[in-house]
Amino acid sequence: MGRPRRKLSTATIALIVAALSALVSAVVLASPASAHGAPMMPGSRTYLCWKDGTTSSGAIQPKNSACAAAVAKSGTNALYNWFAVLRSDGAGRMSGFIPDGQLCSGGAVVYDFSGFDLARDDWPVTHLTSGATVQFKYNKWAAHPGTFRSYITKDSWSPTRALAWSDLESTPFDSVTDPPSVGSVGTEDGHYYWNARLPSGKSGRHIIYTVWQRSDSNETFYSCSDVVFDGGNGEVTGVGGTGNPPVSPSPSPRVSPSPGTSPNTSPSPRVSPTVSPTPGGNGGACSATYKVISSWGGGYQGEVTVTAGSSSIGSWTVRWTQPSGSTITQVWNGTLSQSGSEISVRNVSYNGSVGAGASTTFGFLANGSSSGTPTLTCSTA
Repeated sequence: MGRPRRKLSTATIALIVAALSALVSAVVLASPASAHGAPMMPGSRTYLCWKDGTTSSGAIQPKNSACAAAVAKSGTNALYNWFAVLRSDGAGRMSGFIPDGQLCSGGAVVYDFSGFDLARDDWPVTHLTSGATVQFKYNKWAAHPGTFRSYITKDSWSPTRALAWSDLESTPFDSVTDPPSVGSVGTEDGHYYWNARLPSGKSGRHIIYTVWQRSDSNETFYSCSDVVFDGGNGEVTGVGGTGNPPVSPSPSPRVSPSPGTSPNTSPSPRVSPTVSPTPGGNGGACSATYKVISSWGGGYQGEVTVTAGSSSIGSWTVRWTQPSGSTITQVWNGTLSQSGSEISVRNVSYNGSVGAGASTTFGFLANGSSSGTPTLTCSTA
């Protein structure tokens, strides 16, 4: 016969249940926090690049060169999660926690946002007026109580170097706790809003650096918003490409009278150094220059500037021989034809007409090495 079974006492069962409950609670508490959000006005790099690159099919195809470089480095998943530049263990910490050169990515560990740390002067930009009072908007993909702190870069900062903590003014120019909000969570329209007075005495390009510190957990969000103090009222340029519809931020109630926002995404023509123009067949001539914007292991991003000669042109085509071992994988603001190493890029519908002496650009991503500069020809035939 088997040994008699021992019955568990009521006290023993209670202890087991208590232990299991504690274990379950520990697991639940260890789960990642769920708040998400990012600045919409002035728009953060991830938000405006998402606006720039999202197509009607939902695919990410950046048109802005800086956004394309960020996606090339970090992948499209960064833009599908534009509201998640966070550290769950941030606790509001800044210098000494997030390394220099990683401020715009927040040193994030869940998703790769490192491409948004790239030092460039062609990120989408919001035009503002120094000293003005404007309405800030911050998306509430998930809503939680907390404090929003906004810092501005020092006048000595340059967009040609990655942002460091020493580049920011030591105290925030604006801070607000638990501002009002409108709209639903989990949507682009849902956002917090408040009036902020912009710092005085600023001009030219700057970064507004925002830290959202939750008061109900250690989760903290970090973001870079590229701005230019040029007398603007919230217009956005560098999003969507020339001729594409402007960025349309969602409406929200005003806290008090503030400059209105009338977005405009038509960038000004860029004039670039030219090479010897090639006569075209439509009464004009054009020239093209090539530069590498950024490179990484196994690939790089390039940009070509097409400039009209002494008279306007109605179309253009740029041709070159791609260096050995390198292939073009993507082109924006142009139509690619590729046969072996022979590359041809012609204009698309919205950028074929270029005024006399004016320029337009197209960009591309390529596999392989960026070494060597190909010789370009430009024709208007």
